[in-house]
Parts: sequence; C-alpha cells; structure tokens
Amino acid sequence: MTASHKIYILVGHSYLEGFTAELADAYESAARAAGHVIRRQNIGDLRFDPVLHKGYSEIQPLEPDLVTVQENIRWADHVVILYPNWWVSMPAILKGLFDRIWLPGFAFHFDKGTGDIVELFTGKTARVIVVDGAHSPFMTRLKYGDYTNEIARGILGFSGMKVHVTTMGPCEHADTAKHDSWVAEVREFGSKGV
Repeated sequence: MTASHKIYILVGHSYLEGFTAELADAYESAARAAGHVIRRQNIGDLRFDPVLHKGYSEIQPLEPDLVTVQENIRWADHVVILYPNWWVSMPAILKGLFDRIWLPGFAFHFDKGTGDIVELFTGKTARVIVVDGAHSPFMTRLKYGDYTNEIARGILGFSGMKVHVTTMGPCEHADTAKHDSWVAEVREFGSKGV
C-alpha cells in the first residue's frame, strides 16, 4: 500500500478535449482511487495576466487565481504538471504563469549575507509530463537539445523540488495500443502518487 500524498495537478493546456487532459484525468482518477488527496487546476480556467509588464523591476500584484496556484503548490507534497510540447517549450500561458508566481519568498530566497539561493521547496517532488504531438521526443531532443530543462531544472529544480520528467509522443498518429500504454503508465504514476 502506497502512503497517501497531497498531490497538486496543474494542466498546462487550455484545451481539455485532447490527450494532455486525458492523461491528467487518468492520473487524477487513479490517484484518488489509491487514497491520495488531490487538488487540480486547469490553466484555461485561471484568470490572470501572463505578462510581466515591467519585468521584475516592480511588484505586479498577483490575481486571486495565481495566489491559489501558489497555495496549492505550498500545500502539496507532490506536484504534477502536464503540457504539450509547443516549439520545443511549454505553452506561453504556462510560462507566463511561472513568470508571475515563481518569486523570491515563494519558491526561493536570496540570502543577502552569503549571496546564496535558499531553495524553499526542498522535500517536495514533481512529475512533469510533456506530450509531443507530431514528433518523437527522442528525435526532438536529438535535434534541439533538452527541451525539458527549462521546467525541470530552471524552474522546479531551482526551488529544490526533486523532478521526474516523462515525455510521450508522437501522439497525433499513435495506434490504440501505444495510446493505451501511455494512459496506463500515467495511471500507475497516479496510483503510486509519483
């Protein structure tokens, strides 16, 4: 029996009729069935400005939905983020969310005395699931490099989270057996809370 975890699921794709949302549903249902406590948000349901109009030179107050995202991340033992690979990166709306919320005092802290960065989410884990529609993740990585580095190391890892990345694709023309195997893999992650 797997120990119960507090899991926050963030679907980083606004379209909830596609494969990314199907995988999120599979993870969520399996996790709930295994006794994990789940909070989920779909980025398309959130109302916020993804643009930092003055960069980080001026504080831009967070909208209520962004405050809730931060609260859910603080609350969770394990964070699950799912999104499609668009132009070898995450969708702009998801990047905009991180630009707005991944702030000093929330995800990390600058120690002015030592100049060190203090990671505020050490002890938390994350699973990132990246869906590639038209190309093999292996070929994409071979041609363009590690397209998951931004979220795995530059964002989540920067805060101290231990991150596991799963890439799936090409999904647009996958046969039923391959499709079902990906869904089964994600259900297993959900059941185990990993």
